[in-house]
Amino acid sequence: MRLHHLLLVLFFVVLSAGSGFTQGIRSRRSCHRNKGVCALTRCPRNMRQIGTCFGPPVKCCRKK
Repeated sequence: MRLHHLLLVLFFVVLSAGSGFTQGIRSRRSCHRNKGVCALTRCPRNMRQIGTCFGPPVKCCRKK
């Protein structure tokens, strides 16, 4: 039974660590620190969104 508890804790740790990399960037400075650029509209084709710069309309984009 203890093994189930340990596996459950490990599962939650893995999930919480992965969620930190999705939308953690929320300012222009942190976007540039993560080698990104701020875009007013959608990210260009060769880039993907890694966060936001000033809020939801402005996206932080980085090369794939």
